Amino acid sequence: MHAWIAACGIGRDSDRRVIGIETHTEPSTRTGLNKAWFYAVLAFAVFGTQNAVMIVPPLLVEIATDLEISVAVAGQMATATFAAWAVAVISVGPLSDSLGRRPVALTGMVLVMLSVLASAFAPNIETLLALRLLTGFGGGTLPPNAVGVLSDVISPARRAQAVSGMLAINGVAAAVSAPLAALLAEAGSALFDGSGGWRFAFLVGGMLPATAFMANWVWFPRAPRDRVRSMQFFSRYRSLMSLRFFRVALAVGVSQRIAYWAMTSFFAAYLINTHNLNVGFAALPLGIVASAQVFGSYCGAFVATSRRRAVLLASISVAGGAMGLVSFGFDLGFWPTVAVAMVSSGLLSVPIPALVSISTEYSGESKATGASLMGLSNQSGGMLGAGIAGAILASSGYAGIGYLLLGSTIVSAILTSLFGRQFREVGGGTAGD
Repeated sequence: MHAWIAACGIGRDSDRRVIGIETHTEPSTRTGLNKAWFYAVLAFAVFGTQNAVMIVPPLLVEIATDLEISVAVAGQMATATFAAWAVAVISVGPLSDSLGRRPVALTGMVLVMLSVLASAFAPNIETLLALRLLTGFGGGTLPPNAVGVLSDVISPARRAQAVSGMLAINGVAAAVSAPLAALLAEAGSALFDGSGGWRFAFLVGGMLPATAFMANWVWFPRAPRDRVRSMQFFSRYRSLMSLRFFRVALAVGVSQRIAYWAMTSFFAAYLINTHNLNVGFAALPLGIVASAQVFGSYCGAFVATSRRRAVLLASISVAGGAMGLVSFGFDLGFWPTVAVAMVSSGLLSVPIPALVSISTEYSGESKATGASLMGLSNQSGGMLGAGIAGAILASSGYAGIGYLLLGSTIVSAILTSLFGRQFREVGGGTAGD
């Protein structure tokens, strides 16, 4: 962990550029704060939040069986989560930039903790959907805050590596959470006489945001009491959306994340149903596939700092979608399917961390707001990806999801290619790649 933190380049941000808004000095840390330790604690909070999302896909079959609904209907839990997350991220960025990172982040952790724990006792799908809305809203508060507070303490030269390193926690969560949830469900089924194993997975999952809340209560930086705060909400978005980069990046991000979240939401159910796996054994292939997301997310830093980043973003997206089509659409056998899905998952994990890192070059003193816009594209893509994939699954089977992956990544690549010059401009100048 310490070697990874050192590679991310913890330092002090001297970037004070302004984009049409009032500026103020944001304190980088409180006195005596150990930056490396804070980075680790923040990473754990991000992991706990992402775990609340990632534990659902391997549990869909069990939830559907226990509540006597279809997998496609159970899959709409992901749609509910992403819809609420999208609302949260679009609201939280300006609040974080104006009112401070700490209160917003801690509130989000509490909401995630309560909603995940309550999900263990949900009597029906309607209650679960309502709780997933709360999970999504609470979870959406943390990523923009994480980008904002990292921008406060890390120099612009190392910011891409630090932000991508933090976003790589999403991949770590996918690699650990999905297999762990499957194992916990298996253990829970044994404890509760063959039913309700998924409830045990939610119960354990709620302990992570609880622990993260306590750690961040101690280590998350506090703003000075004499700081002058001004509430600027719509003005921040107007300033950022006046830049062509954000308009293009939003469209690119949404179309690309439709593919990512369609695969993430339904690949576990695809393996379990197609190859007749029990939920415990599914942990192994899910861990293998998700491990590629860690590597892909961290590679976003190198794409973000490349002079050919538009070309890389387009080609990586299409390659990921094509491999996704092969994994869902062709009968390759169990392990070849896992191998192809691993490559697809890794490739599809690259673009959003790169776009978030690039957005910090444009957003001046509104870095959390800029991260919120990228988060909106991520969660909007998740909501659409899970919803459309669920409808396709109900009407035409898993192969249709593969074609969705390819189609959405082609759209993303076309947009990136047509407007590639926007990825080279910063506030009217040229980005230092």
